[in-house]
Amino acid sequence: MSNLADISLFLRVVDHKSISAAARSVGISPALASKRLQVLESNLGVRLLHRTTRKVSVTPEGLELALKGRHLVEDLETLTSDLKQVTKEVSGTLRITAGVSFGRVFISPLLPQFLQQHPKLKIQLNLSDETSNLIDSGYDLAIRISSSLESSGLVAKKIISNKRILAASPDYLGKYGSPKTLEELAQYNCLILASGQGREDFLQLMDQKGREHKVKVQGTLESNLGDALYQAALSGLGISLHSEWHIKEDLEQGRLCHVLPEFYKETSIYAVMPQRQFVPLRVRAFTQFIEQQLNKL
Repeated sequence: MSNLADISLFLRVVDHKSISAAARSVGISPALASKRLQVLESNLGVRLLHRTTRKVSVTPEGLELALKGRHLVEDLETLTSDLKQVTKEVSGTLRITAGVSFGRVFISPLLPQFLQQHPKLKIQLNLSDETSNLIDSGYDLAIRISSSLESSGLVAKKIISNKRILAASPDYLGKYGSPKTLEELAQYNCLILASGQGREDFLQLMDQKGREHKVKVQGTLESNLGDALYQAALSGLGISLHSEWHIKEDLEQGRLCHVLPEFYKETSIYAVMPQRQFVPLRVRAFTQFIEQQLNKL
């Protein structure tokens, strides 16, 4: 059976793209690291790395080990660490991905407080409106806003409900008027979100009685970035659909106006993580922290 430490060393080579750098990260010599990797390959009966004098590259078999073995190594390390510690400490590196707007407005401002509570923790935050593959990208946690999450072998925990509403600038409504019915929305310039979850040119909205309504819309701008549509709406380009929290201040200050307030889109904010039996303590702690903070709003 291959030594867990040797598999962990191999994963460091994959991450650092260098045997020497991986060796330094664990405090051993490159020669010893190379020898341990050769033993690992011998035990497994496959070549994991192509080595030249200038670089190392990962073989297909090595990629498979990195993909399937990383979480096994992390799970076992987490388990043994938790069992050894009398007092558990949140430590290590927490890799998070979240949408740009939500990450900017809510996640980023909360990170200093969480890091102050857990001084042995490091955080890597990636903000993108594109849906990343958590396992392939090496993320511990994703914060996603969706009406429903497709089954993908991931664990999704609902944190809080999220209402999205229609809005436009006073200038746009002053020039073109405000739609009186949902059907009239098809005659206006609508700013369309086009992301990995699809194009929102066919809106499915709820009324105050919980009945669902559908309308086909069109417009001169579509983007995978919600902030781009937000800026366009502020500039008077058209009507767009935004999370209530995103435009709350703009509505209060009169920079945007609520359009067709009797209709909304019900979504939720989820904490999504790879489906593993042993969720790292850092992930559990941050998920609980975010849930507590959001429910204070």
